[in-house]
Amino acid sequence: MADESGLSPYVFACEGGLVLDQPTFKMQPGMALELENFEPDVSGGYRRINGFTKWNSNIVPQTSSSTEKVLMAAFFDGNNKVIAARGTKVFEAASGSGSWTEIDTGRTSAGKYTHHRYNLGGTEHIVWADGANHATKYDGTTVTDLNATGAPANPKFVTGFKDALFFAGHSANKEEFVFTAPFTDNDFSVANGAGSLRIDSQITALFPFRNELIIFGEERIYRLTGNTIADFVLQPITRDIGCLNGFTVQELAGDILFLGRDGLRTVAGTERINDVELGTISSNVKELFTDTDVDEFDSVIVPDKTQYRLFKTGSLNEANTSGVIAVRKQQGYEFATLKGIKPSCTDSFTAQGETFVLHGSADGFVYRQEQTNQFDGTNIIGRYRSPDMTMGDAGIRKNFQRVIINYSPTGALNSDLFLRYDYESPDAARPEAYPFDSSTVVALYGTSIYGTATYGGQSNPLTRQPVEGSGFAVAMRVVDNATSAPYTLKGFQLEFDAGARR
Repeated sequence: MADESGLSPYVFACEGGLVLDQPTFKMQPGMALELENFEPDVSGGYRRINGFTKWNSNIVPQTSSSTEKVLMAAFFDGNNKVIAARGTKVFEAASGSGSWTEIDTGRTSAGKYTHHRYNLGGTEHIVWADGANHATKYDGTTVTDLNATGAPANPKFVTGFKDALFFAGHSANKEEFVFTAPFTDNDFSVANGAGSLRIDSQITALFPFRNELIIFGEERIYRLTGNTIADFVLQPITRDIGCLNGFTVQELAGDILFLGRDGLRTVAGTERINDVELGTISSNVKELFTDTDVDEFDSVIVPDKTQYRLFKTGSLNEANTSGVIAVRKQQGYEFATLKGIKPSCTDSFTAQGETFVLHGSADGFVYRQEQTNQFDGTNIIGRYRSPDMTMGDAGIRKNFQRVIINYSPTGALNSDLFLRYDYESPDAARPEAYPFDSSTVVALYGTSIYGTATYGGQSNPLTRQPVEGSGFAVAMRVVDNATSAPYTLKGFQLEFDAGARR
């Protein structure tokens, strides 16, 4: 129905996230065909992501070669420092410009580390394992190898459960997990309550969840319940589905996410449905999970955004680095893609109400995510593309006159809007970019206050942009490649008059 201007309005909210398994003309208008470096916002809309900065301005020292990746970057709240592994050594450093201090040396070079933080006797500890050395603990002062009699020689995975440490991934028996005696970290005596159990699959991760320990295998998933070896019970969650890479396992929104052979899954959904298709949460973006090199993944969570980030580490070149964002919403998960973040290892930890999202890189530095408006001085390129929209009638040509952009800024912005007609046909008009920035904000009564854009408690200014062009269908693109502060695209209103029917 036309408004007082004689134009017909078509309004939609930005919701649904990235969708890649539907024809564009069947998608809901708020979904996205492209959503790169924009994250689905838990409060609605698509938000341009934050950047990252160096945790410490100094590079983690190399041990033999400048090509050594950072293999662990773990926040340790015992001294408010980051523990970083590179080459054959382990270092620590506070945030800022202080030097990295060597705390562990003489290790056999290995792949990525796992780690676990715990309190023992009132002292904060962190323990790490890499699959090539004895597990090692650190109390902020002293580094100690966990090499008592019975200790696994080279565990790859470490975690804590029921006041004991649990280890798995040791080369002698990849189906076995070993645990210490209760309230100890280096007592592997069976007489004192230590022991071992095994599953019928190569273990890929150990993850404590509520009152259970989840044991992920390549083809199976088990749970361990009970308090000590005297009453431990090992039960299968599923014998049909496993976890391909333990570095993809994260707890989010009351469930555990992991990467299976058919995409991203949750433990609860897998246990409830156990179906190859129905059990995945990533079916609408399944093409993002077709990579066969399962070792090249890492993950992290951003808890205050109920967000899971999965990174394909690869060779870590700018051209091939990629990632996936999954945001938990009431109706399920919404997805987007990442480009420009190149982790070789990750960590997420909340201490005293502050969340630290970290990654180490192949360049030898440790970075903190969710900081600033750039990727360590490089502009963040954000891209959004809507589906092709026919406004309910694909047979009528529409003459577009105006687009109203509803967005929520956190500072000055500078982005470009593009309109593309008739499925980007080469015969259709391709107007130049329409810039929208802070200078184009209009103040509407009931939506924004004159001069401040906050009237009525709402913070969503509107940009009214005259446009040109016509077509039977239209898609919109937004490209942000400036140093703008993050902002959220909330929705759009397209205004047009109807032309001839074909």
